[in-house]
Amino acid sequence: MPTTELTSDIIGRGRASTSEALALFDALDPGDLNFMTGDWQGSGIHTGHPMDGLLETYAWHGKTFVSPDEVHPLIFEDGRGRLFAVNAALMPMGLALRMPALKWKIMRPVFRLGKFLLGTKKSGARLRMLEHRGKFSATMIYDAQPINDVFRRLDENTVLGLMDLKGCPQPFFFLLRRK
Repeated sequence: MPTTELTSDIIGRGRASTSEALALFDALDPGDLNFMTGDWQGSGIHTGHPMDGLLETYAWHGKTFVSPDEVHPLIFEDGRGRLFAVNAALMPMGLALRMPALKWKIMRPVFRLGKFLLGTKKSGARLRMLEHRGKFSATMIYDAQPINDVFRRLDENTVLGLMDLKGCPQPFFFLLRRK
């Protein structure tokens, strides 16, 4: 595993250029399906992507990998410390990429009010080993969105995720820490 200044700098600041984040991602070892099992808490890495800060605006908590065929890709906090999974099919990804106003903090309570409409108990993704950027890595495939999240290991409890959204040339980066 790389222990470079770049790694600690990106993790410490939560910010990097896309090329720096890609260099780190490419240097990391892939995680496998068993490694990804469990609950993970997420945070964004700001690279100038249109989604920078978006998930945090809505109190994104992370992801839960129950098994390769049962994955909850979007877990949020409801303001009372309770977690809930969101139906990713209802997330307007195209709109999110084009409307910076969706990052306004006023949107968080509006989103939480809609949790009864957006929430789900059903799995919204699956986990497979797929090749991305020359390595086979644990990859989360959304059921209802053209998104693959690819994971590379920083250490035994931390992964760097790369969100590959069809039609968006720039990847979105995030960290997941095992809970």
